[in-house]
Amino acid sequence: MVNKTLIEASFGSVPLSRRALIGGAFAALGTLAASRALAQTGAVAGETDVTFLFSNDIHACRMGEGLSPNCAEEGKTDANLLKHITALNGLEHRHWPETVNGAASGLKSAGTRIGKPRGLVIGGDMTDDGGGQTALPHEGPQLLQFGHRYHEGAGPDRVHFPVYLGLGNHDLDQDGLPPDIHWYRRELRDYVELNHRPGVFFKPPVPAGNYDVHSDCYSWNWGRLHLVQAHRFAGDTNKGAVSALPWLKNDLATHAGDGRPVVIFQHYGWDPFSLERWDPDKTTFDDEGSGAPHWWSDADRRAMLGVLEGYNVAGIFHGHQHETPMIYRRDGLDLFKPKAAYMGGFALVRVTGAFMDVVLGEASGPQGQVIFTDAFSKTLG
Repeated sequence: MVNKTLIEASFGSVPLSRRALIGGAFAALGTLAASRALAQTGAVAGETDVTFLFSNDIHACRMGEGLSPNCAEEGKTDANLLKHITALNGLEHRHWPETVNGAASGLKSAGTRIGKPRGLVIGGDMTDDGGGQTALPHEGPQLLQFGHRYHEGAGPDRVHFPVYLGLGNHDLDQDGLPPDIHWYRRELRDYVELNHRPGVFFKPPVPAGNYDVHSDCYSWNWGRLHLVQAHRFAGDTNKGAVSALPWLKNDLATHAGDGRPVVIFQHYGWDPFSLERWDPDKTTFDDEGSGAPHWWSDADRRAMLGVLEGYNVAGIFHGHQHETPMIYRRDGLDLFKPKAAYMGGFALVRVTGAFMDVVLGEASGPQGQVIFTDAFSKTLG
């Protein structure tokens, strides 16, 4: 569990001082902490057979005793999150599907028991509105709701395996009231750091092997599988964010230069919604616009692709678009996007030394029922 005193300090009356107080100690001891965390997360070379879950767009929406405007109508309810969690927790007792949508799934794992996932990775938009904006800085109710559901614990209302956090535009794009305009972003970033940044004086519940304090991006290893959390995207500089591309370049050179498979998680994708631009004729953003990009630009993608070039990127998992499950290929990359979590969506992934299986599914009932909608399998060299 997260140290409650440190959480209260982080979310208390002087939230922006926490990093100043402990940042120097973390920086001085970062190398030792990172090496210990690498050992904890399975960086030692060996046989790789990793099963994990990915989900995105949780959109925790609670505000006080109710929900933010329009959340109930959109299905962003606690009841739907509980249905989602029940489905995720029950997957370990199920089998990889032999058929999907009436056709052979083509999965190498078809018919075998899924087993307990190593963890759940989140692809952004943990909350609907900056953690739950309030007039004065204090712990946001939406972040509290997310933490009560998507944090490893026992019982039917909590995820039963480690959770790797990721931030999206709904978490990071909100401005607070002056002079605390960065308060809501800081709250969410602090929550990520407290859960994943290892140090000598503080042991996070889910330590990352390599944590970038400037961008809050991080990476870890499961056997010979290297995984990277890039939040909105690795080159993000919006709303005061610091680009993680220099960190990512060094991270991949250090931890994936031997050709091991790499999986990257971020919020924005290569789908039409993620790529939409301003349309001056319609005075809105859409996939036919020719103006400024809404979310990330062609230059952003080229810069990211330049860093990834030469590495064995097995796939990129993203969110942002809610309604449509997607498995597609762009710029030489295999991309995967489930439905939003509040709509029941998830991806089930298995990576071995020989292959990668991915199946997209969604919760279909309150007792853990699921349906699988899309399947993908490829050989890994």
